[in-house]
Amino acid sequence: MISDVVAVAENYVIGKDGTLIWHYPTDLQHFKDTTSGGTKVMIMGRKTFESLPGVLPGRKHVVLTSQKDYKVDNPNVEVIHDISEIDPYIESPEESYLIGGGQLFDSLMDRTGRLYITWIEGSPEGDTYFPEIPKDEFKLVKEWEKTDEKTGVPLRFNIYDRIKKHDGKTYGGKEEE
Repeated sequence: MISDVVAVAENYVIGKDGTLIWHYPTDLQHFKDTTSGGTKVMIMGRKTFESLPGVLPGRKHVVLTSQKDYKVDNPNVEVIHDISEIDPYIESPEESYLIGGGQLFDSLMDRTGRLYITWIEGSPEGDTYFPEIPKDEFKLVKEWEKTDEKTGVPLRFNIYDRIKKHDGKTYGGKEEE
């Protein structure tokens, strides 16, 4: 199963110019805690990978790129070139984490089993968006708020599980009877 892990503004903006718009240590800790669970596999596009401060410790990085000659000399990074190579992660009962970018979130929304969303107040300008959550396919299963200790900004953490089958398969989460 793949699960999206993302911080999203009220207008669904998630980034601008290849970077995050905000920096909230409380959300970054939540990201680390979440992606360090399950299989410890993070799936991402090349631009998302290149926006990271480096290879994040303790997690495998699966990087999708159309650049056939793209290489990363690190045993914790696997470079793939076709979106179908993500299928084993989607079909696995183990949880892997999709961390961006916007095109991958959009392309794989119908096959995502869980969403870990940090909602950010406001509607900043951006050029990268998270797709709207299909409300008839996901159910909010957990919600809590926490104020970022450094900035004082309130953050809302939500977990949504898939409740509706898509294409005759269930991609994680729980199906309603």
